[in-house]
Formats: sequence, C-alpha cells, structure tokens
Amino acid sequence: MSKRLIRFGVNAPEIEHGKPAAVLSGNPVTKLQNYYTDPTGQFFSGIWESASGKWEVNYSEEEFCAILAGKVTLTGEDGVAETFTTGDAFIIPRGFKGTWETIDAVKKWYVIFEPKAA
Repeated sequence: MSKRLIRFGVNAPEIEHGKPAAVLSGNPVTKLQNYYTDPTGQFFSGIWESASGKWEVNYSEEEFCAILAGKVTLTGEDGVAETFTTGDAFIIPRGFKGTWETIDAVKKWYVIFEPKAA
C-alpha cells in the first residue's frame, strides 16, 4: 500500500480548543491542529497555539518545537530559564519539569514521540 505525504496547511484538521491544567497566571487558551498520528499512537505532529499565560509542565514525551510566531520562556525545576522566539527550534526531553510561559501569543510546529507506558 502506498503512503502519502502530509503537507501542513492543506486539508487542515479541525481546531481543538483547550487550556493547560496547572495554570499559574494569565488565561492561556490553546488551539491544536494535529496533522498526523502514526498507527501506534506514539508519534504525532501538528500546529499548536497559545495565548499569554504561565503553567506547570511535566513532560512524559519527547517534543521538538519550532516557533512560527511569538515568544515563550521555559524554566526547569532547577530554575534555569530559556527564552525562544520566532524562528527558534528546540527539544523538550522526556522528564523535563518546570513551567511554560507564553509571553507573546505563540504558534509552533510540534513533533512528539511518547513511548507507551511500561
């Protein structure tokens, strides 16, 4: 069976609206368009957006992010902060704990691998 390529922006999936669970400040409503999920349900990719706000994070997945617009700061539980803006790309490793702060409304591409629980 032939596999087809997936082009972001074409035949866009429905937008899912949400809000992070452990909000510390602001009103960070989010939008998600998941363009691809592999047959195992462990690998997926799409576009994610967030309004300004700050919340706690605890990553059980590996995530690649490429910022398309906006500005965010991630701060690890060790207090080390990194700020990313339009054009930046980075990896959030599984096990990262800390906070995500959307400073200026953000839009990013994401690619996530989440291994099945043992």
